[in-house]
Amino acid sequence: MKKLLIGITLLGTLMSCTETKSPQPQELNIDNTLTDAEKSAGIFTPEVMWKMGRIGEQILSPDGQTVIYTITWYNLQQNKSTTSLYSVPFSGGEPTRLTDFTGCDASPAYSTDGKTIYFLSNRSGSTQLWCMTADGGTMRQLSDINGGIDGYQIAPTADKIWYVQSGIQVDPTTKDRHPDMDKTTAMIYDDIMERHWDHWTDGSYSHIFVADFNGEKITNAKDILEGEPYDAPLSPYFDTDEISWSQDGKKLAYTCKKLSGAEYSVSTDSDIYVYDVETGTTENITKGMSGYDKYPRYSPDGTMIAFASQARPGNEADLVRLFIHDTRTGEKRWINEGFDYSVENLEWEGNETIWFTAAIQGSAQICQADVAAKTIKEVTQGDQYYMGYALSGDHLVGSRTHIHQAAELYRIDKQTGESTQLTFVNKEIYDHIKLPEAQKRWVKTTDGKEMLVFVIVPPDFDANKKYPAILYCSGGPQSTVGHNWSYRWNFELMAAQGYVVVAPNRRGTTSFGQEWTDQISGDYSGQNIRDYLSAIDEVAQERWVDDENMGCVGASYGGYSCYYLMGHHNKRFKAFIAHCGMFNFESMYGSTEEQFFVNNDLGGAYWEKDNAVAQRSYANSPHKFVQNWDTPILIFSGLNDFRIPYTENLQAFHAARLRGIPARLVAFPDEAHQVFKPQNNVVWNREFFGWLDKYLKAGQ
Repeated sequence: MKKLLIGITLLGTLMSCTETKSPQPQELNIDNTLTDAEKSAGIFTPEVMWKMGRIGEQILSPDGQTVIYTITWYNLQQNKSTTSLYSVPFSGGEPTRLTDFTGCDASPAYSTDGKTIYFLSNRSGSTQLWCMTADGGTMRQLSDINGGIDGYQIAPTADKIWYVQSGIQVDPTTKDRHPDMDKTTAMIYDDIMERHWDHWTDGSYSHIFVADFNGEKITNAKDILEGEPYDAPLSPYFDTDEISWSQDGKKLAYTCKKLSGAEYSVSTDSDIYVYDVETGTTENITKGMSGYDKYPRYSPDGTMIAFASQARPGNEADLVRLFIHDTRTGEKRWINEGFDYSVENLEWEGNETIWFTAAIQGSAQICQADVAAKTIKEVTQGDQYYMGYALSGDHLVGSRTHIHQAAELYRIDKQTGESTQLTFVNKEIYDHIKLPEAQKRWVKTTDGKEMLVFVIVPPDFDANKKYPAILYCSGGPQSTVGHNWSYRWNFELMAAQGYVVVAPNRRGTTSFGQEWTDQISGDYSGQNIRDYLSAIDEVAQERWVDDENMGCVGASYGGYSCYYLMGHHNKRFKAFIAHCGMFNFESMYGSTEEQFFVNNDLGGAYWEKDNAVAQRSYANSPHKFVQNWDTPILIFSGLNDFRIPYTENLQAFHAARLRGIPARLVAFPDEAHQVFKPQNNVVWNREFFGWLDKYLKAGQ
């Protein structure tokens, strides 16, 4: 299922640092230099990948001369991570590590005078607000809030702060209902949304607090959603970019979805709310806009709020539009009408220009919108994927990936889009490890369209040899296959083990216009499946592809694709690997949590017998074609996955084994829809490549 791209945010950084069990984390030993054996072999392996440093957030100093950023490092043996703050001159030069490897340091922010850096850290045992001088000295803890905080932003006036705290109990617990049964573990629900993504709901929520701040202490904190049974920022990602101060520090705009139970499950109707700090009142400024409205940003003069908006309720993959709300009149304007790509990462420059990123044909570029003229300029171009950026005056720095490179920071010319690399976090790996090559080709589909397909070939590729091939089926299903780097499904890692990887942007993927994205909804078994086969069939004709030894792999929607193709591939593939895929559409509909997704993508409920789209979807559920299965399959599942419940994968595993088909189930009790923990991920990769090697390389 689709996980919205939120870049490398505070959420991901904090999650990556939760391995430690000690009340107060100890400094983690980080020595991720390559061994002599790894250098000699020159092969990109899972173990080498976990030695890579992962750049996260980046900010610029007020004068634009210094970049502060985070890097997360892993100790594979201890199964732990640490995140530290670094600085590098905007003009280029050697980086400086500002904090040690104790716990997780994240969410850096400069004081208005540039002399102080604020950040969050769990080095005292819970995540609190800290500060240090701009050169990394005189570190001090500023908050001691019971339960810790999950995000913050100091007001531009420097006298206020908002912070987010989770675990705010609102709904009664079972023990509240039955006070004489204090040892009960019962969970009681009167409506759906009893679980979400990876957790059972317990009546507690994430809330925003507004408080006074004098640079030393946080005082007079107020829960601005006190007593309200809603999350702000939104579950399940809790992205603090959904909250924003006005320049005068008197208003706070935030995203909230004030629905519950069945209403929450079937709707994407979140709204932008404005909280008045002085009066304590709250106003919904997007009432009547029925899709997701998120990521508000005040203009410097306070007269406008930019935000991202989707029109269609229940469609999380709808076009994300750039809207402006006039704070004086309430008028709303669609700024990027006619620009057929979704916007992310909104930031104002003055009162006339809004910067944002957009995924465009397998890349992601930094763009700017002229608010008055309602025109869009793509500032950067080329084969790259910008995850985020930071602005300060005339200075612009961005974090970007490439299909061959994990995230690094680049200085960007705001006029020409030309870039200069500033960080080289993983230079040692790139210097000693041979990375595969990627080809871009446009493949004709069965309905006469052109489809972008990435073909990644092994290092030291020899066109006179034959290589086994893998068809990669992407998740989402509304996601981009392109130059975004993944530590979970990494094309470089697959190709480095001697495989040709075929990665098509089949129908449903984003960055090719909304019509291309929309087509897949209600047509899971149709055109996108033919797109997959068009891609693999064309590449299989190359003399360097061993078309007798091809595999098919995918996660989430890609896992569904594998289950479906198992019954329809006509002997193309010798092995399948499915991770957290949908197998039985009826049980999926009855057990997933966000019903809006299955309503939109399957067309409705299985009991709607007069709904032709829905009935076509359920008639083509993968479990109805198990009688055609004849190919070995490896199945992965996270037992905390409530988006596609793990029972979907149990059903597929049981079906394969009961039919006598070679199959293996690898289940992770401590993972959800993805595998994040270092050693779990290495085991995942070893099983993944072991399965492919067994069935696709046996004769080599």
